[in-house]
Amino acid sequence: MRRDVFQAIADPTRREIIGLIAKKPLPLNSIAENFDVSRPAISKHIKILTECGIVTIHTRGRERYCEAQLQKLDEVSKWIDHYRVYWEQRLDALGEFLEKHPKNKKRK
Repeated sequence: MRRDVFQAIADPTRREIIGLIAKKPLPLNSIAENFDVSRPAISKHIKILTECGIVTIHTRGRERYCEAQLQKLDEVSKWIDHYRVYWEQRLDALGEFLEKHPKNKKRK
């Protein structure tokens, strides 16, 4: 099953894993040591991140290293930018409205 990048960032543990391996590839055991959950739980998170295309796993000797593929997060950035423009326009329109209709006008 192919998952999308939004599923990857929906969980705080997965976001932390991305943060850890964004700096440098890490072995699965090193990643698991940073969390108070079981190794199988971390493996499940890694599997989801792999299915989303954010993590690739490479074998070096006896260790399996997880490496971040951060370019996949561009999809999230573009989505956020779309709504950022929308809300900036809406807030600018609100500001203009408030300037034209100041609250301090007395009502009769």
